[in-house]
Amino acid sequence: MGKKRRSTEEGHRRKFLVVIDDTPECTRALLYAARRAERTKGGLVLLYVIVPSEFTQWVGVENIMRAEAMEEAESSLGRFADMVRTWSSIEPQQVIREGVRADEIVKLIEEDEDIAVLVLAAGADKEGPGPLVTALAGKASGTFPVPITIVPGSLDEESISALA
Repeated sequence: MGKKRRSTEEGHRRKFLVVIDDTPECTRALLYAARRAERTKGGLVLLYVIVPSEFTQWVGVENIMRAEAMEEAESSLGRFADMVRTWSSIEPQQVIREGVRADEIVKLIEEDEDIAVLVLAAGADKEGPGPLVTALAGKASGTFPVPITIVPGSLDEESISALA
């Protein structure tokens, strides 16, 4: 069993976690989480996971690729944080991790006792809900440390805002 969530205790507040990955689903999850966090006086954590490089045989190349990946992560987080600021008064916490995405999500939740909800959005195409939703909501849902909110892919911005 995971760590106790402390988001309802004095001096803490419930945080919503959104995984940033430049997909259309990500924007919908972010909109819902930003509006929900604002309406419930909560916080918002944006997580960008850098998948480790496979070019480990050449240290120089690996270091360059790692630096480029870090720049991309910072740029992407900045763009999504700006979106949050236009949709709400929330100042999002930005986190960059390197590793396997599902593992890093769980590690962050275990480390931050105020994270109370993971917000994902399902894809709207015929290929299914998307790899992150499939991986986390499917296999791990029975043992996942916090509830997972999945925003349907068919909802538009107005509907998402109304539901948040």
